[in-house]
Amino acid sequence: MKNKSFVTFKLIITLLFGLCGLAACNLPGNAANTTATLNVTQAYETVAARLTQAALASPPAPTIASPVTTQAVAPTQTDAAVTPSITPSPKASSTPAAKACDQAEAGTPIDVTIPDDTQMTPGQTFTKVWRLRNSGTCTWSKDYSIAVFSGEAMSAPSSVPLPNKIEPGQSMDISVDLVAPAAAGTYQGNWKLRNASSTWFGIGPGGSSPFWVRINVVGDGTITVTPGTATPVTATPATPTSPNPYPPATDSANPGIQVSGNNNLIPNDRINLDTNQINAGGEDLSYQPNAKGKLALSPIGNVGIAGFGGNTPSYSECKSVPLGGGSATVANLGAGFYICYRTDQGLYGWLRILGYNSGTGMLTLQINTWALP
Repeated sequence: MKNKSFVTFKLIITLLFGLCGLAACNLPGNAANTTATLNVTQAYETVAARLTQAALASPPAPTIASPVTTQAVAPTQTDAAVTPSITPSPKASSTPAAKACDQAEAGTPIDVTIPDDTQMTPGQTFTKVWRLRNSGTCTWSKDYSIAVFSGEAMSAPSSVPLPNKIEPGQSMDISVDLVAPAAAGTYQGNWKLRNASSTWFGIGPGGSSPFWVRINVVGDGTITVTPGTATPVTATPATPTSPNPYPPATDSANPGIQVSGNNNLIPNDRINLDTNQINAGGEDLSYQPNAKGKLALSPIGNVGIAGFGGNTPSYSECKSVPLGGGSATVANLGAGFYICYRTDQGLYGWLRILGYNSGTGMLTLQINTWALP
């Protein structure tokens, strides 16, 4: 602003001197006759008008704003602006879980015969066939088998060996002959596989599930069985006073003894007359309800039995009695009754009823099996 005022002042002085010069040039040539009069006010006004025109004609000087210094403010960090630190989850292993040695799964279909809830008459015989697949890593040899794991046995054998060797990935059909219970109702027998070491395994995840047969028994049944040539007797059940109160009869014609002793049977048990063992394999007699719902002793396979009466039979007598496949109803016999038999190994012998509890169904027997002569 100071420089601008100085320039304006200088311009005014210059204009005044110029006006004075012009006035002098316009004076009349005869100076003597003319008196010069300078109108100062008029000159000043003229100069002011010129300055105004010059100011209007000149563009205004740009106004320069003083620079303003702005201090940058660091953004305030808030919890919402914080980027969370994410730790990636470990990648799942692409290696599949190792298969078990003994592992099975249901075939297609698993029930080849006898679908669930098939209707049966009391005492009806039938053949159940399952289809199973070896989904493990071990070969199933003929030392593998299937057996009742729980539920109704339905006159099943203690175990059924596999029909042939089954490699991993292969399927098999395995069958078992069964008998429908005597009383009406729904019955289910649950089965599993057993390996050569008698370790159980089934189907499904972890091999924990059994496969089963389920039937509906309807009607009263018309099958009638008789206890061979046995003659029913009435007697009070004996109360044993020693481990063997009825020792085998002594007969010089009898061969040596293979096995003898007492044993207790409960419904659905099976006894091996060659070893006097219960439910251990190779059984000769089953103890279960017959077609009329009465507990009876029934031969298994090629075993033969026949009632003998109240006297102890000799070897030759049991060998000569006609032995058949009829069942002996226990309630019709009574204590002290003898039954002759021939085992599945061709050995002859006899059993004696020692006691029968009609409430629990427990049957106490004494057996005597002769060795081969």
